[in-house]
Amino acid sequence: MDNIAVAIKNVSCHYGKNTALKNVDLDIPQNSIYAFIGPSGCGKTTLLRSINRLNDLIPAFRLQGAITVYGSDVYGTNEAAHIERLRRHIGMIFQQPNPLPTSVIKNMMLPLKEHFKATEQYFRDKAVEKLKLTSLFDEVAAHLNRSALSLSGGQQQRLCIARALMLEPQLMLFDEPCSALDPISTFKIEEMLLELKKERTIIIVTHNMEQARRIADYTAFFYQGEIIETGKTLQIFSDPQTQLLERYITGKF
Repeated sequence: MDNIAVAIKNVSCHYGKNTALKNVDLDIPQNSIYAFIGPSGCGKTTLLRSINRLNDLIPAFRLQGAITVYGSDVYGTNEAAHIERLRRHIGMIFQQPNPLPTSVIKNMMLPLKEHFKATEQYFRDKAVEKLKLTSLFDEVAAHLNRSALSLSGGQQQRLCIARALMLEPQLMLFDEPCSALDPISTFKIEEMLLELKKERTIIIVTHNMEQARRIADYTAFFYQGEIIETGKTLQIFSDPQTQLLERYITGKF
């Protein structure tokens, strides 16, 4: 299908002799939010990190099957240039905010300076644009030269999202981005994700069932390395087809 951003075909993942994912098939539509839910250790984050080859950093990791992102074969070659280019076009946001121990504005400009040559004013204008997109600019406008570490946890996470947007990624991966945040910060990030999906595709791992209900267009339920159910979020939450999913979303395990 032409509107598929990420195609995952018959993917199995192994850490040494341990199998984390078994024969996973999934199509992620463009301009959607796709939530991965399921108990801890069921393979959600393994799949998420496989999409931008972050698991390559683990020596014992091995993947079978195929993943394509906007038609490009993620595991088609092991050339360093291919992997760098892949990661440049895929934004990744982790559970804990990871701002650099430097100023807010330098955090923002660093990704562009690493890859492009332009005027300082261009980099600054781009940074302001992305800070506004994440509704953070008004909160930090007077403190752009202060350490990013002085921001609150929610502000730091939005800064990391704004920083990831500097390279204009088509695809963004979120690994429990709100698990360490208060409800107000969580609400701001959820609002932002709904806005971002107009031009990007978003995959989010979350343990928050209500968050998946609120923002995800589609949801996949993982259990013991397999996808048990997947489909439109409203449908699988209102009419689960398996007892496993029904028990999970009602908090029975």
